[in-house]
Amino acid sequence: MKPVIAALCVLVTSAAGGARATTVLITGSDRGLGLEFARQYAARGDTVIATCRHPEKAAGLQALASANKGVVVEKLDVSDDADIKSLAARYKARPIDILINNAGVLGAHEDQTLGTFSRKGFHEVMDVNSFGALAVSEALRENVIASTQKKIIAITSGAGSITLAGGKPRRPYYYQMSKAALDMGMRSLGADLKSQGVVVALVAPGGVDTEMNAAFRSDYMSGTSPPAKPAEAIAKMMALIDRLDQAKAESGINVLDGTIIPW
Repeated sequence: MKPVIAALCVLVTSAAGGARATTVLITGSDRGLGLEFARQYAARGDTVIATCRHPEKAAGLQALASANKGVVVEKLDVSDDADIKSLAARYKARPIDILINNAGVLGAHEDQTLGTFSRKGFHEVMDVNSFGALAVSEALRENVIASTQKKIIAITSGAGSITLAGGKPRRPYYYQMSKAALDMGMRSLGADLKSQGVVVALVAPGGVDTEMNAAFRSDYMSGTSPPAKPAEAIAKMMALIDRLDQAKAESGINVLDGTIIPW
């Protein structure tokens, strides 16, 4: 099967009312979790900058932007340094209250199981899932520091928890490794930005009914319980993000019911 790729798009939204609008930037926002984040942030009146690798192909996102003046669609491939620098330059000095690093890839099943390892496949998954989030956060850190909420969020997975997932056989090596690396990168970033009031947190949505989750379940977890609907999962994630503080961010991976997954 082909690698399953979460669209690499960004979305910005601005909250109605109050002294200043809330701005949310979301990567991977042309489908799956990212598109649902975009819909719900826009629906609650926030202002949105949405990015993806191929805006011209993102029909659902373009339709959302057409119906919402506060939604702007931008091109962003999180594995492309030129794209990241260009986006940062266009939004220089623009406060970003919540940066959501959502873009991610699962990777091909046939090259990340024992006996089929591929160096190229490994680098592709690690680049997007681990370095991509770190690079975007680095480039936009001053935007977040200048904001009111000062939150950098990375969408991770319980599959990246060494405590919980490390002993389970026949799982996607690169994907799990990339999420563990993402977790460590975000923890390090949080330590560096803590003195400036920035909360850097990891959120795991669990199983949600997306293309990536369907591929994961087909290749690695057939017969498991049905995944959650995107609308329900995103509503819970947004409520969780609203409540996040330094203590919760530093304690582990935050999940939708308010509990913490160990690193």
